[in-house]
Amino acid sequence: MADEIVLYTNPQSRGAMTHWMLEEIGCPYRIEVKAFGPEMKTPDYLAINPMGKVPAIVHGRRIVTETGAILCYLADIFPEAGLAPPPAMRDAYYRWLFFVAGCCEPALANKASGWNPETPELKGRFGYGSYEQTIDTVAKAIAGKRYIAADHFTAADLYMASFLHWGMMFGAIEKQPVFEAYVKPHLERPAAKRAEEQAAKLMAK
Repeated sequence: MADEIVLYTNPQSRGAMTHWMLEEIGCPYRIEVKAFGPEMKTPDYLAINPMGKVPAIVHGRRIVTETGAILCYLADIFPEAGLAPPPAMRDAYYRWLFFVAGCCEPALANKASGWNPETPELKGRFGYGSYEQTIDTVAKAIAGKRYIAADHFTAADLYMASFLHWGMMFGAIEKQPVFEAYVKPHLERPAAKRAEEQAAKLMAK
């Protein structure tokens, strides 16, 4: 699609995943950096994302927020990039994209805040069960695999690798050989390196 994509982000946010995705696709895009705090709560930006958070993208008249949704949207809009399997083979692709959004993210956020469901009753109330159950499920899913959802790199790998990388980098996720073996080749992709270099320049401004 010809319309330029505008990415609203902060280099030190989940917006880094969308930035990487845009580099994988190679489509025209422009970055609008938003500082944390009041700048994300202005009326103009709240009209784009009422949550006052990043990332968000504007593509022509289309607005997409939430990292998992943005990754799915971009993979579908730019199928030539090959970042999603064929529709009939997207079972694992959807499963793990939404597992990161629905289980990994809240499990890690709660753990980082000093809370984790401990009793069977509490575990039953949360879709992720517990942090330990969630992380163990991820470890089993990627053990011995380079790709989690297809025979090639997809948006699901980008999302999962980014989640694990950020978690381990900040010490929220304990480093394990299975995680490091999965993450390393993905972070070495040229598009990931380009996004990382551009983000460093944005932070330096």
